[in-house]
Amino acid sequence: MKLLIASLLILVGFGSFSAVSAKQGQEISVKINTEEKANGGLRIKFVELVEDSRCPVDTNCVWAGNAKIKVRVTRNGKSRVLELNTMNKGGDPVFAGYKFRLTDLDPDLRTNVRINRNGYVAKIEITKTK
Repeated sequence: MKLLIASLLILVGFGSFSAVSAKQGQEISVKINTEEKANGGLRIKFVELVEDSRCPVDTNCVWAGNAKIKVRVTRNGKSRVLELNTMNKGGDPVFAGYKFRLTDLDPDLRTNVRINRNGYVAKIEITKTK
C-alpha cells in the first residue's frame, strides 16, 4: 500500500513538472507609466489606459465588459505601441516574434469607488510565436 501511494505521488509530481516546463509563456506585471523587462530582451511600458468598462466585482452584469490599454514594446532598438484588451477583441497582437495578451487589470472595479488612474497594474502574458 505504501508503495502504491509513493508511486502515485511520484507520477503526480512528474505530471506537474511536465505541465510547468511545457508552458512557454511569461507573465509580467507592469504599473501604468512604468516599464518592465521581460525575457527575450523585451521591454514593456504601460503607456495608457484607454477604457475600463469592466463589470464591478460587487454587482451582477449581463456583459463582463472590457479594459483596453496601450503598451509600448521595445526589442533590439525597435518599438511598437500595441493595444491589449481583457476581452481579447481581434486576437492577440504580435511583435518581434512574441504574442502579447492582457490577462488581468488591477484593481478590480467596484461601484461608487473611484480608482486613481496612476494605480493601475496590467498583467501581460508574453508567448514566443512559432
